[in-house]
Order: sequence, then structure tokens, then C-alpha cells
Amino acid sequence: MTQTTPEAPVRRQRAQVKVRTLRTDRWWLVPLVTFLGLSSFLVYGVWAIIDNSIFIEPYIAPFASPCLAELTCPEGAQLFGWTPIGDWYTLSPGLLILALPGGFRLTCYYYRKSYYRSFWLSPPACAVQEPHGKYTGERRFPLIIQNVHRYFFYAAIVIGLILAYDAVLALIHKPLGLGTWILLVNAVLINAYTLSCHSCRHITAGRLNHFSRHPVRYRAWTFVSKLNARHQPLAWASMFSVMGADLYVRLVAKGIINFPYA
Repeated sequence: MTQTTPEAPVRRQRAQVKVRTLRTDRWWLVPLVTFLGLSSFLVYGVWAIIDNSIFIEPYIAPFASPCLAELTCPEGAQLFGWTPIGDWYTLSPGLLILALPGGFRLTCYYYRKSYYRSFWLSPPACAVQEPHGKYTGERRFPLIIQNVHRYFFYAAIVIGLILAYDAVLALIHKPLGLGTWILLVNAVLINAYTLSCHSCRHITAGRLNHFSRHPVRYRAWTFVSKLNARHQPLAWASMFSVMGADLYVRLVAKGIINFPYA
């Protein structure tokens, strides 16, 4: 009887693919459109900081709200008439607050994926090789700043409530104004996007082991979870709504848009 020995295991190597990807679809289209969309937001944000047409009663441009500088805020634009920044400040009022909603979007989980793929090509799409030789994660500067996303969320909640307050004031003083309804839609989208954040979902009830013991937080978590499922479309819709609302107010303030019920 002949004794047999088991065959030695065969060492398998990864396929040596010399091309960047074997995908034949237009995989580059999504990162390209994302790049153009995010770039338009950045370009508009820079212009909004430079432009000083931020208020025409009862509308205030969202990129400049809350307006906190005594010297650069037009009369009536201040939040509750409060100007904690004295007359020494002469720059754009938007510079005082844009870091808060801007930081919230910059560190947002969805936006991270978007600009990692579209700006850094890391990777540009699934099954597409990225040009970077190594990956260090988010453990070093500057990407370690992504870990403060939750704190930007708290600030974004405040900004969202202020935008809602501005929209309600416009509704009270000019209920038939087109700008009123533009500001209202923007406030709804901004707050819906903020509440759909992954951090908000975790804060409401993400660490609970027994939902039955916390029915109120469970209902809040259920509501936020439904919004969270739409986080991506809300991110884009709110981004373009805040640009559109801000531009509309500035064009009305400049007199470029001037028709009944503007």
C-alpha cells in the first residue's frame, strides 16, 4: 500500500494589474461632478466674504448671519440688536461665523468621502487605484482635526436656529416676499441636514443598550435615523440652498433684483 502525502499549499499572489482600473464605465464622472460642485461652493464662499451687500430689510444674507460686528453690520441686521464685536473690526462680518458651519461641513462624514475622492483621489472611485503610495488615516495633522466634528455639530445647531429665526422674521414682516420663502426653504434644509448628521444620531441614543428604558430618546433616534438615511441628498440640497438664498439677498440688496414682492 502506497502512502500519499498531502500536497504543499500553493502560494497565490495578487493579480498584477498594470492599468489603473479594469472598469469600463464612466467611473470618473461622479468625482468630476463632485469636484465641480464643491469648487463652486468654495468660490462662492470667497466672493461672499468679499461682498458687503448682506442686508435689505427684512432679509439678511445667510453667509453673514448672525451679524455680530458693530461697524460692519448694517442697522437692523444685528441679532437681537447685539453687537459684541466693537468698532475695531472692519473686515467682513461673515468671517466671524463662517468657520462654524464651514467646519461642520468640512468634517462631515459624507463630505469627507466626497472631497477625499474628488480632490485627493483617495481613491477616486471603487476598484480604481489611487495615486498615493501610503495611507496614514486620520491620526495625524491636519486630518486629525476631523475628530472634532461633534463640536462643530453643536455650533451648527446654533447657526441653523438663527437662520430659522431670520426666516421667521422675514415671514412676519414680508409674508408675500419671494425672499421670505427662499429663506424659509433654506432654513428647513439647513436644519434637516444638521439633524441628519451621524453625530446627532449617535448623541440621541447611539450608546443606549435598552431602548425600552428611554422611550423619548428612542423616538428621537428613530426620527434622526430617517433623516440620516437621506444625509447625502440633504448635504447637497442644503449646500445649494444656502448659496441660492445668500445670492438672492445680495442681489436684492444691490438692486439687481427689484420687482414686486421681491
